[in-house]
Amino acid sequence: MQSGNPTLGRNTFLDVGSGRVLSGEGVMTLDGTVNKTAFLLILALAGGMFSWSRYAGPETIAGLMPLAMGGALIGLVLALVTVFKKTWAPVTAPIYALVEGVFIGAVSVILEARFPGIVMQAVGLTFGVMAAMLLAYRSGLIRATEKFKLGIVAATGGIFLLYVANLVMGFFGHSIGFINASSGIGIGFSLVVVVIASLNLILDFDLIEQGVRAGAPKYMEWYGAFALVVTLVWLYLEMLRLLSKVQSRD
Repeated sequence: MQSGNPTLGRNTFLDVGSGRVLSGEGVMTLDGTVNKTAFLLILALAGGMFSWSRYAGPETIAGLMPLAMGGALIGLVLALVTVFKKTWAPVTAPIYALVEGVFIGAVSVILEARFPGIVMQAVGLTFGVMAAMLLAYRSGLIRATEKFKLGIVAATGGIFLLYVANLVMGFFGHSIGFINASSGIGIGFSLVVVVIASLNLILDFDLIEQGVRAGAPKYMEWYGAFALVVTLVWLYLEMLRLLSKVQSRD
């Protein structure tokens, strides 16, 4: 069973051609993956600070849109390249983190201008949830059983298809209202998405641990760190969406 995170799957730590663990000069370790995750998060923070520095008042908000759109597009391309060329992860993962930081930084500034304090709330909640999920996973409180994995994968796929449908409808001037609405249904939807994004961390932890046990090659530390950052970025953006909906009702 694969992770709900599209960057992690059953064959993530295996050679797809032979079905055997790849060999390399070194092997993947948990400490190495943790250290690389921390490094990627620092790069994302640096990218976010760059976008933040572009803000000089409400009149500069429009100038942040190219950073947001460009960062999102380039980040998507880099993510796809990393997924299909895992051996490139030591190079593409850091670039992805920096570019994605520019994207979420621009989005954060735009929302912070409208809802003061929302960014610190979203950051705190995101890392709080990550710590809680890691504790739950390590303590065995939440186990990545096959049924658990199946449920999270199905839910994640459903959310993805819903977002794609909303994007396509947007080209024709329509949308799925509750995705961005601040109504009770809209807030409830965002709560569900935040929960699903949070539970994806459990699957990511499990797949990374499997890679360590299997003695995956050293470059997979970068790939595992990249996968965690992908999930954390998703979770952070969903936190921003949820908080903005709640504050819109005040």
